[in-house]
Amino acid sequence: MKKLSVLVMLILTATLQSFAQDVPSKVKDAFNKKFPQAKSVHWDNENATEWEAEFKMNGKEYSANFGTDGTWKETEHDISVKELPIAVKNTLSKTFKGYNIEDAEITETPTYKAYEVEIEKGETTMEVVIDEHGKILKKKVEKEEDDEGEEEDDDDEKED
Repeated sequence: MKKLSVLVMLILTATLQSFAQDVPSKVKDAFNKKFPQAKSVHWDNENATEWEAEFKMNGKEYSANFGTDGTWKETEHDISVKELPIAVKNTLSKTFKGYNIEDAEITETPTYKAYEVEIEKGETTMEVVIDEHGKILKKKVEKEEDDEGEEEDDDDEKED
């Protein structure tokens, strides 16, 4: 019975916290203007200055971040490998021979459009960010989980 009471309290607390998050009207207005066809919108307060909306649009799942003043910061959505531009595919095949593409997404900000690609070869997993012209903007090697089940990150980030 005690476990049930604790479980009910946790659920109630989580529910109340989700209702307590009041998305600023500037953020909602900017979101609705930028994404008028968005459906099933769910908001999260990322930090003191940023809100993230997760939503569906045109049959795809998106996330978009906005500053508390309503400034659009970033939009991301998954894409298939087929949708990657030729320049991105060429960079991947030349620079990362033998790696398999596990996941791909488009990231758009006010200043650039890039493709975040998760690639894998053996025990090595890497996240690579490549612009639409094939230039590598960043790469990050992710290590396998350690003995306690915690994931280790190798902060080998590279910006060209």
